[in-house]
Amino acid sequence: MTGVSEILVLILLISGILILPRMLKPQPTENPGKKLVRLSRKKRAAIVASILYPIAVTLVIKPWEGPWLLFAATGPVPVILAWAVYWIVTAPKK
Repeated sequence: MTGVSEILVLILLISGILILPRMLKPQPTENPGKKLVRLSRKKRAAIVASILYPIAVTLVIKPWEGPWLLFAATGPVPVILAWAVYWIVTAPKK
């Protein structure tokens, strides 16, 4: 008799884990959210340039040999400033 009750407990657990969440799933809303916006060709080029420019500056200046302040001033700081200006200029207007 214990074998039958153990099988019934297993069936109950499996149904509780697999079937119950599907039955209690909330109905989807009509407006699921904002769709992803595709990046334009100019934005993609700007992103790639933002990655490649500091790499090129790193290879030229070699900050591990000493001039790390020069690297910071000519490598990542201009990229950060350019994206900050872009972010400010493209802000939605009220």
